Amino acid sequence: MTEASRSLPPASASRAAPAAPLGTAGPAAPSFEEIYASCFDFVWRSARRLGVHEGAIDDVVQDVFLVLHRRAADFEGRSSLRTWAFSVLLRVVSEHRRTQRRKSPGHRAGAGEPVDPDALADRGSGPHEKAVRAEARSVLSELLDELSDERRAIFVLVELEEMSVVDAAEAVSANVNTAHARLRAAREDFEAAVKRRKARDERATREARRRP
Repeated sequence: MTEASRSLPPASASRAAPAAPLGTAGPAAPSFEEIYASCFDFVWRSARRLGVHEGAIDDVVQDVFLVLHRRAADFEGRSSLRTWAFSVLLRVVSEHRRTQRRKSPGHRAGAGEPVDPDALADRGSGPHEKAVRAEARSVLSELLDELSDERRAIFVLVELEEMSVVDAAEAVSANVNTAHARLRAAREDFEAAVKRRKARDERATREARRRP
């Protein structure tokens, strides 16, 4: 159990959805247990990919699921749970950044070490595989840091989470044309960032070879 999950309401607390009025057949609201099981890893990955510092991920993820718990009965099934969860995550991340900007530059949120679902998935891997995956995640985070917030969100959803542009547009509260434009720009920015990093690595390799 993660730190985030310890402070969340019991999953059973939201299992009973309000009964639909007589004569209607509206879909039952998802239980908190269903939301948590379906979205936790996705929310965690997305929070990190949106640039939330590792020391603050627990707090951000917990805040997201507290909102989802409070609003579970309002979910009408017009979008997927992940689309809905990501829209909440964007607002929580935005508020988190505003809070961090108001604090001193040296402040680092979160005292504990978060439990990373990707790290849990690596438990059966050998040391070399773990190191390679950790390095790949680190490089990806650095490349994503070079995208603007709006382009980054679309890129994460479509390119990394394989969400459709239509669903991604809904998640970020944008129309589909705007989402397509942001995605094109994000792809160009990301490719440019990859080329810059490759050039830096090649320079560093050449310099290392020249040293005695």
